[in-house]
Amino acid sequence: MKTIVIQTTCANKKEAESIAKLLIEQNLAACVQMSDIESFYKWKDEFCNDKEVLLSIKTKKENFKNIKSKIKELHSYDVPEIIAVNIDKLSKDYKKFIAKTCKS
Repeated sequence: MKTIVIQTTCANKKEAESIAKLLIEQNLAACVQMSDIESFYKWKDEFCNDKEVLLSIKTKKENFKNIKSKIKELHSYDVPEIIAVNIDKLSKDYKKFIAKTCKS
C-alpha cells in the first residue's frame, strides 16, 4: 500500500472543517490536520495576501482521485490547491492505522 499526504488550502475554518469531516466520515482519509496559515500569491495579475486554513490529509494513494473530486465539490475557490506528496517512510503502526481506516 502506498501512502500520501494531500494538501489543500481553504478560505476559512468552516470550509476546512466540512471538507475534513466528510473525508473522515467517508473513510477516504485516516487523519486530517488543520493549520491557520498566511499565504502570498498572485491571482489574476494581482498580489494577494490572505489568511487561509491548510489541510494535511493522510490517506492511501488510490484515494487521491476521490479526494480530489470531493475537494472540488465542496471548495469555494475557482482553482483549489490540491497537491499530493508521497510518504516514503512511516512507522509500521501508522501505516497499519492508515490501511485500517481508509477504504480503497
